Amino acid sequence: MSATLSASTLLAVPLAPLAGAALAGLFGTKFGGNHIGRKVTHSLTILGVLVAFIISAMTLKSVVVDGARFNATLYEWMIVGGLKMEVGFLVDGLTAMMMCVVTFVSLMVHIYTIGYMEEDDGYNRFFSYISLFTFSMLMLVMSNNMLQLFFGWEAVGLVSYLLIGFWFNKPTAIFANMKAFLVNRVGDFGFILGIGLIAAYAGTLNYGEAFAKANTLAGITFPGTEWMLITVICICLFIGAMGKSAQFPLHVWLPDSMEGPTPISALIHAATMVTAGIFMVARMSPLFELSDTALSFILVIGAITALFMGFLGIIQNDIKRVVAYSTLSQLGYMTVALGASAYSVAVFHLMTHAFFKALLFLGAGSVIIGMHHNQDIRWMGGVRKYMPITWITSLLGSLALIGTPFFAGFYSKDSIIEAVHESHLWGANFAYYAVLAGVFVTAFYSFRMYFLVFHGKERYDQNPDAHHDDHAHDAHGHDDHGHGHDAHKPHESPWVVWLPLVLLAIPSVVIGFMTIDPMLFGSFFKDAIFVDGAKHHAMGELKEAFHGPVAMAIHGLQTAPFWLALAGVVLSFYMYMINPALPAAIKRACSPIYNLLENKYYLDWINENIIARGARLLGTGLWKGGDQALIDGAVVNGSWKVIGRVSSVVRWVQSGYIYHYAFAMLLGIFILMTYFVWFKR
Repeated sequence: MSATLSASTLLAVPLAPLAGAALAGLFGTKFGGNHIGRKVTHSLTILGVLVAFIISAMTLKSVVVDGARFNATLYEWMIVGGLKMEVGFLVDGLTAMMMCVVTFVSLMVHIYTIGYMEEDDGYNRFFSYISLFTFSMLMLVMSNNMLQLFFGWEAVGLVSYLLIGFWFNKPTAIFANMKAFLVNRVGDFGFILGIGLIAAYAGTLNYGEAFAKANTLAGITFPGTEWMLITVICICLFIGAMGKSAQFPLHVWLPDSMEGPTPISALIHAATMVTAGIFMVARMSPLFELSDTALSFILVIGAITALFMGFLGIIQNDIKRVVAYSTLSQLGYMTVALGASAYSVAVFHLMTHAFFKALLFLGAGSVIIGMHHNQDIRWMGGVRKYMPITWITSLLGSLALIGTPFFAGFYSKDSIIEAVHESHLWGANFAYYAVLAGVFVTAFYSFRMYFLVFHGKERYDQNPDAHHDDHAHDAHGHDDHGHGHDAHKPHESPWVVWLPLVLLAIPSVVIGFMTIDPMLFGSFFKDAIFVDGAKHHAMGELKEAFHGPVAMAIHGLQTAPFWLALAGVVLSFYMYMINPALPAAIKRACSPIYNLLENKYYLDWINENIIARGARLLGTGLWKGGDQALIDGAVVNGSWKVIGRVSSVVRWVQSGYIYHYAFAMLLGIFILMTYFVWFKR
């Protein structure tokens, strides 16, 4: 690929998965008559994503090696006044990296799905959905304007609704997808307000043109207030990110998204949707750099999410929910980095996290298959000897997650902790101690899950719910994936399941070591991310302290995060392998705290019983008082009643008899004469 990127080649990146989704959806489902079988369906969709990945990898090479860039409009939809509505691509280091992450993780998920969903009746429909999801995310990350960004933003939300509720016969799945849809609408309301303010005051939706007017926006006060316009814009945009990237208190939809099949859990949590908010804030860095208030808000929200969502992971027993709360916590880390103006560090953690989180989710799914659909880690144990590939890859993913030196997660997480430590924004001290404590919490719940699943006594024969149902197989009449293994023994998953685990384990180990220098301290993001080094010098401090990935890892062995992580691992080993009676004793002694965590800080209760009921009460009041009483009763019905009464009086006066009219005329003359005689003297 030449240094000038081809528009037609770039266009093939999102269109290839879209073509696969369309073919699978139209011809592989009941809607299109089931003209193609399962093999053709998964072949078409995998081919589409493979083509997108190959072109994305070539694009990344061209961007990094040749310095190629692309920023152009491909299609002009319409012009409203002076505002252009268009479709276009912006390809720089940030976009090229995101394209590769999205397509590679999606490709692994597609391959994995062949084994995981093999007995599901909606096999073809599922492949169509995940390819459409990939198309939506690619349109989002490749956009060069906010209209296309919003299209991709809403498209991933729509497809996530379809995927979370994929098993639409399960009431819990329907509740979960509606919850995700509604919570994201709250965030999206703020997001579209931010975009609307940019359009109103900058007169453009194009990134480059809007960023060129950033200093002008920074000098404007929001009408009717003393707030700076740029602060209002940035906070509105970040509210959108709070919904999409599941930040407190708009995080409540993400754990429930586990009701969807495991492959989509991996795709949502690793490479698409939840990373959209982090990407958007990094892309909008020229705006966010102008508002310290907005950055402090982001910093505090991220710190709350990183620490307090990690606490919830400690008490989870569903293997997928443990990983889900891990995602919430790690998204908090990324958000903290954004607030510290370390945008490149946030995106770096986004990339490393995508690989090891996809690995952990797919590993969890492999365990679920091997355990005959049991998801409760309390009824596992000793799985290591039955599922060696799943075991070793899950161990590598867990080590990366907790930030073990030389693993991918170490370089990104340690950089976040150091960046927030160097920040001087309001809330930075709280954020620093929150992310530091989060290291211990992450290590504890990650290895609690690891030890309970892969080590210790075999407890799967004691499971009181022997067919805990991730696949809703009871509804479909399936069991055990039909692999012919002993019904009571775990078994290794088929190669289409474990091969993606191996391929994801490789970058989970080495990608941080290989890319930290160019991505954080080189020119990889030079045209994509803007940082005002004079005001926000965290990245400058990190660069001065960096002496290479090897030196950083060796130094990491002496720092507080490493020892906190080690303490978390050791404590989890002691509590669940050496002294398993201790957790139950702690639970009894700390029952109020446990109940608080068990009820997820009562946020769901507040949403359902205060906010939702309050909204219903308000809606009922507006309906009964406003619509029925005021509009229908007073305005609509009241008007005809008044007219009817007036008409009845008029009908009485207009009798039609001449002597009535003559009497009225004489009476009128008498009144006029009396008036002039007595009052006009």
